[in-house]
Amino acid sequence: MAGNLPTEHTPFVGRRRELTLLRQLCTHSRMVTVTGLGGIGKTRTALRAAADVADVADGFADGVWFVELSGLQDGALLVHVVATALRVTDHTAKPQRDVLAEHLADKRLLLVLDTCEHLVDACAELAAQLLQAAPGLHILATSRQPIGILGEQVFALEPMSVAADAARLFEQRARAVRPDFALTARNRPTAEQICARLDGIPLAIELAAGRLGDERLGDLLGRLDDRFQLCADAPGRTTRHSTLRTTIGWSHELCPPAERLLWARLSAFAGSFTLEAAEAVCADDALERAGIGRLLTGLVDKSLLVREQGPQGERFRQLDTVRAYGAEWLRRLGEELPGRGRHLAWCQEFAERGEADWFGPGQAAVFHATRREHTQLFAALDFALSTPGHGQAGARLAGTLWFYWVGCGLLGDGRYWLDRALAAAPDLSRARLKALWVGGYVAILQGDTRAAAALLDDCRSGALRSDDDTAYAYSTHRLGCAALIRDEHAVAERYFKASVTGYAELGELNSNVMMARIELAMALAFQGDLEAAVGLCAEARATCEAHGERWAKAYALYVLAFAAWAGGRTDEAARLARECLLINYEFRDLVGIVLPIEVIALLRASAGHCEQAAVLQGGARRIWQRVGLPLFGSAYFNAPHDTAVALAREGLGGQGYEAAFERGTALGLDEVVAAVLEGTHEPLRIR
Repeated sequence: MAGNLPTEHTPFVGRRRELTLLRQLCTHSRMVTVTGLGGIGKTRTALRAAADVADVADGFADGVWFVELSGLQDGALLVHVVATALRVTDHTAKPQRDVLAEHLADKRLLLVLDTCEHLVDACAELAAQLLQAAPGLHILATSRQPIGILGEQVFALEPMSVAADAARLFEQRARAVRPDFALTARNRPTAEQICARLDGIPLAIELAAGRLGDERLGDLLGRLDDRFQLCADAPGRTTRHSTLRTTIGWSHELCPPAERLLWARLSAFAGSFTLEAAEAVCADDALERAGIGRLLTGLVDKSLLVREQGPQGERFRQLDTVRAYGAEWLRRLGEELPGRGRHLAWCQEFAERGEADWFGPGQAAVFHATRREHTQLFAALDFALSTPGHGQAGARLAGTLWFYWVGCGLLGDGRYWLDRALAAAPDLSRARLKALWVGGYVAILQGDTRAAAALLDDCRSGALRSDDDTAYAYSTHRLGCAALIRDEHAVAERYFKASVTGYAELGELNSNVMMARIELAMALAFQGDLEAAVGLCAEARATCEAHGERWAKAYALYVLAFAAWAGGRTDEAARLARECLLINYEFRDLVGIVLPIEVIALLRASAGHCEQAAVLQGGARRIWQRVGLPLFGSAYFNAPHDTAVALAREGLGGQGYEAAFERGTALGLDEVVAAVLEGTHEPLRIR
């Protein structure tokens, strides 16, 4: 089943009755919110229930999807975060909220929204709209308070039973630090006293169990009693909220000073992070870089940090309550702004490495690595663009990430951040000029040529005033793209030739330079000079292959496939178009996916496979709805499509064509790509 539920890194303990009830609610109620105080186990219980529901054969056919919200501070970003988690790719300029509603409209799906309490209003508004738009959608949320929408079922999670689940949890977590530990008739009463002292709160129990490596069970109980007596709001007892805070504070005091400082500095991260990222953001004279790994292990051993082992390696994550405590200490230390600043600087360095490596054999690795750090990048952008004095840094980061916005199917997100960046950095600078041409590029791909022209003209004039030859070349290039899709081929040719010359004078060689040559080839081909177009694309293809570049190469393959069809070399055309499709499918580049599908539909129609052609055209139409105006509204880009329509209609008749086309419109992206590859030997890895 489709989905993205995270792997459980420690065994789930107890909660049998709660899980049974929660599974039933998830199946029969469309909005369920698990409530309870921090540390009570809302996330773990919700995830286990969701995983159980996902395993039911007649459950949610379109999967169970998890969205973590603990690191999100701005409710305006909620819809972007949800769309990213659901892997919704849309290149249009439509509001992301509408895109998400359309995507979910015909889905049977369970959406898990985790940690909603700081975004209750935004979650309520989005949930209400999505539930209305998508009859098959069910939402399971976790929050310290109800979301507050009509029809919501609130499931209040209580503390664990001390004599059963809580004691088992203590035993299981204690074994992480004392592998020989086991509950016996002799020590069980003491363990149960500890769990009772902690009010059966799972996180508090885990933190206490993490101290068992340092002392005996009886001593642990004595230290807890001393601590609670000191911090109690009233003699002999604290509230449950105070119980957790007291336990976290006790754990904080028992940590060595270096671990406490690292705990605070790690709160700058949103979501999970790597050891290398922690070293870059947290190390200085007070915390040596070489010792960060050892300190992280110490926090993991004390249950203050979660270690996650995945296919891409080891990552770490702070629980939301622990992270909030660390953030409070970071503020007390006067390090909040410096800490967030170091995090922003690391994100900028990460983005610059990705931009440099995008033109090379590591292109696919850059795509996957950037997607893994998506939450960190968004947090850094939000900090920079909402904090006075950091607007230029935010513009720099938003512009550097052009390869992510354009090459990895995140045009909507890119447009959002670039618009914010330009508003936050009004003064002329290299960062602003880059954000302008990247914004223009994104707007072109969304079909918003009017906005694109304004941004690119602004960039060119600013580049002239500041003698920024790089920004001038890039903005000239993208003005050529705007002219190309308006069918102004001679104008586009002039812009492209000027940009190619400018790139050469600057010594630039990257995916953008390759695209300028390929787009020049398109302009020439549309003017009838197919021989020159093939020569340019063959040269671009060879350069890309020499450097291990694949994304720009795919567009050269598209032009070469079209030329091969025009020359009657249909087998070659089909091979080139399929290779183009597979590359762009890997990067989730919708424009690069749908263009070769149109060529393949033409090849099928030309070979007499008219029904297949009509189905593929229907599937392409559904993709175009997520790209923008079909074939950019260009008569020349439309030529293969129109020829295929005529051939398929001739072979099937009007009604037969419409029926096959309609079947194609019901196919999802993965199904359309699979239909293209049916009968071939190319493997398709559905992501």
